[in-house]
Amino acid sequence: MTASATAPRFVETLKFLDQIKTRVGKVVVGQEVVVERVLISLLTSGHLLLQGVPGLAKTLLVAAVSKTVDLSYSRIQFTIDLLPSDIVGSEILDQKTHEFRIHKGPIFTNLLLADEINRAAPKVQSALLEAMQERRVTIGNDNFALPAPFLVIATQNPVEQAGTFELPEAQLDRFMLLHRLEYLKPEEELEVLRRNAKLGVRRDGKGAVARTEFDVLGEQEKGSADQLVRAMEDVQEVHVSEAFLEHCVEIVNRTRNHPSLELGCSPRAGISLVKASRARALIHGRDYVVPEDLFALAEDVILHRIRLSYEAVAEGQTSAQVLQEILNEVAK
Repeated sequence: MTASATAPRFVETLKFLDQIKTRVGKVVVGQEVVVERVLISLLTSGHLLLQGVPGLAKTLLVAAVSKTVDLSYSRIQFTIDLLPSDIVGSEILDQKTHEFRIHKGPIFTNLLLADEINRAAPKVQSALLEAMQERRVTIGNDNFALPAPFLVIATQNPVEQAGTFELPEAQLDRFMLLHRLEYLKPEEELEVLRRNAKLGVRRDGKGAVARTEFDVLGEQEKGSADQLVRAMEDVQEVHVSEAFLEHCVEIVNRTRNHPSLELGCSPRAGISLVKASRARALIHGRDYVVPEDLFALAEDVILHRIRLSYEAVAEGQTSAQVLQEILNEVAK
């Protein structure tokens, strides 16, 4: 980190971020990159979508992060019969006063976990659009601001899984990052089994129940909301060069003009690249961004925002291959 007037504060912020990673590491094995992406989302208030098959600890990871910082937390299990009012709330007729009163839904929180978001019908998925973009919701004729900070971390199973609905482009574009989780390495999975075998049981009244990783979450220490706010302010102090901005614009424009793509990135992609890169630089102890930040985050920022043409799909191309081609051209 370069010397600056804000260096002492940066040191405290880095200590705070390291504490979060350490606390999460007591519950979640491996997944260091995923933890970094969650931290980036926290520091930038950018929504995050985690994609992976069931059983990869997506829900556990988000719950663990929520327990390490003193923020309000809500979890919604998306199902086919979920209604928009189950998320944002509704007007309820009070039988005593014969007047309508507002019942606020679980979206009124700092950190909202939308679990298996692609299992809900598109009408329900769209209920999050206003909240994710404007940080406010409409109930009846009234608008309500959401708490600050407000962050949606959603999980989804791959679309080939039974009973899922692919998210529309408009909603995907509102997620700053989409990270794809993979299976743990054998040695990491072995550590998962070791830890699980040591959990024991939890007494519940006259009986008992086998403890799970979620029981460990309540034993975690918490960082304060003030520390998170200071960390968010420090992200804004990370320097972004003009050359870095030009590279972001070039990558985004190449997705719009590439012959294999029928849908390129919106301006949100460039904004997300810059925001996420600043947060990643801070997490890695720098007060300036470098090309490594850009290339490390490009896949998570861009892949869910582009669509291959029918011809490219027929030729066997993938979005990842096209993006890598673009990045190689920009890196020359």
